[in-house]
Amino acid sequence: MLYILVFVLLLVFVVYVFYKKYSRNIEQFPSHWHAILLKEVRYYKNLEPSEQKRFQTRMMQFLSEVYIDSVGFEIEELDKILIASSAVIPVFSFAEWHYPTLSGIIIYPDNFNEDFQFSDQSKSKRIAGVVGTGRLEKKMILSRKALYHGFKNTNDKRNTAIHEFVHLIDKMDDNVDGIPEVLMQNAYTIPWLKLVHDEMEAINKDKSDIRAYGGTKQAEFFAVASEYFFENPKLMKRKHPELYKMLADCFRIKV
Repeated sequence: MLYILVFVLLLVFVVYVFYKKYSRNIEQFPSHWHAILLKEVRYYKNLEPSEQKRFQTRMMQFLSEVYIDSVGFEIEELDKILIASSAVIPVFSFAEWHYPTLSGIIIYPDNFNEDFQFSDQSKSKRIAGVVGTGRLEKKMILSRKALYHGFKNTNDKRNTAIHEFVHLIDKMDDNVDGIPEVLMQNAYTIPWLKLVHDEMEAINKDKSDIRAYGGTKQAEFFAVASEYFFENPKLMKRKHPELYKMLADCFRIKV
């Protein structure tokens, strides 16, 4: 009897913690954001009106759970819209989704270096986004310049913010290793790894249109390939049909 009571109390506590974390006030979707989304986010524009409504709800839920801060400039509406869109797009086909390994996002005005410096005097400003570790655990740092570029140019198969959110999805099993267990059934793991290694080899032999960064390690391949998948799905389906099918299964996209 005592064990049952302890179990019930533990269950109540877990439910309470979950409720407190994910039941913050969700603000109403600002109606004028619809026009901005139609202009700036092609993924949203291609949705049916009912699905656009669901996308709006998911955006506002995300914004209620994660704070967004900036360094060197004032946050604008478009910053929030593009970040929230980047968070929703990869997991939109899931009925419900939270990012438990993310509490806040910090936006820098430009790319930055390993020391998180972005001034004109800073050298090697090659980083556009990163999922934080150590003292920056549960934080994401994004370049505003890269964030905007990811939605302005839909032909380069690149979107930095989506890339970083895919890393967060990968991290949900505590390992950023390019094997997103939360998305992938165990039966898919071996075929996925073979496909990844084949594609990485093609990249490193300059025989692929997937950008070179995807050939550096498995985790980066998964993020880079996911950028391609969401930015230019038709081209990926034509050039990489097996990879396209595998990612579609992971992200639950009907093909």
